Amino acid sequence: MKTEIQTVDTGRRPVGGAQAPPMIRDTQAQSSSLTQIPTAVIYCEGNFAKIDGKTANGLVRHSEAYKIISVIDSARGGENSGQVLNDVVNNVPILKDLDAAVAHATAKPDTFIYGMAPSTGRLSLADRGVVLDAIGRGMNIVSGLHEYLSDDPEIAQAASDGQVTIRDIRKPKASKDMRLFDGSVANVHALRIAVLGTDCAIGKRTTATVLARALNAKGIKTVLVGTGQTGLMQGAKYGVAMDAVPPQFCCGELEGAIVAASEAEQPDVILIEGQGALSHPAFCTSAFILRGSQPDAVILQHAPKRSHRCDFPNMPMPTPASEIALIEAFSDTKVIGITLNHEGMSEAEITNTIAAQSEKLGLPVTDALSRPTAHLLAMVAAAYPGLQQGTPKVAV
Repeated sequence: MKTEIQTVDTGRRPVGGAQAPPMIRDTQAQSSSLTQIPTAVIYCEGNFAKIDGKTANGLVRHSEAYKIISVIDSARGGENSGQVLNDVVNNVPILKDLDAAVAHATAKPDTFIYGMAPSTGRLSLADRGVVLDAIGRGMNIVSGLHEYLSDDPEIAQAASDGQVTIRDIRKPKASKDMRLFDGSVANVHALRIAVLGTDCAIGKRTTATVLARALNAKGIKTVLVGTGQTGLMQGAKYGVAMDAVPPQFCCGELEGAIVAASEAEQPDVILIEGQGALSHPAFCTSAFILRGSQPDAVILQHAPKRSHRCDFPNMPMPTPASEIALIEAFSDTKVIGITLNHEGMSEAEITNTIAAQSEKLGLPVTDALSRPTAHLLAMVAAAYPGLQQGTPKVAV
């Protein structure tokens, strides 16, 4: 059996494309269309429910591509991941190490997911040992690091010897296969809404996921285009790991993913996951997202209690008003609402902040996780009252 070191096509993301996770066919099923979702353990040592654990946090909240059976974090071993994240118990325990995770599983887990996004983008020595241990146990590896594990001689050889796959989410395809922006996004008829933020790791993907579910539940066909490693791990059918693409191709690659989603799905709405922040000097992805997607509207995610930018203690957070002004000056679009990340906030503070920000900005404000999804839907309906009739027209 030839071992596959699976790299990921970070351009167009059609159904069953190169970024799709391995699916194990159920040979006992009567229908050939039935598949079994791979089981997965998420490694998030010392970082679950923290900013650098955002990949694990996101996968626990939502995963279509993998069945998450446990999280590894010795600092929270014995706790419940759902209760830690959202005060709601789920069936995904937090365990102290890989031994405990394997012992907990009813069968050997199919996949080991590296669930952290450290600022270095690289494996620590300790983490490296755990990855090699997982390979030795016959588990496939999924990583969203900037350091490509399939290019690491020791790890690649171990995977080959163990006949397991390595899925490097951020590993881009060859530049000769990438596309430049050509303006074809203008021919997409679906309403395009980008969910941007005032900082990185602030909940943009989570809000976009909640909104996509809510719109689809209302019969408004919606496709979420992923732009980062976690969204692609979760199972986004279309997308591109924006920070892994050379700058000259970023707009074109995202445009291609949006056009592919439009042509294949014929959706009413296309949501585009944001990255970083347009005002953040450490990131340029928001600029590429605005240029490549040409969104009709933007929803802005903000963390009112966050005093400084993630990983930049000397860099104060911008205000929602300043970020809105920058977005609307940079792109021919309109911010239609604000969503909150309620980290560090009490229920009373959330309620008071929603009221205060709504009055100050003259926009609807809600929290996608702590408030009813009807409020999020109302935000979109206020801007596009004809959406449910299939003719979205912006409210004046």
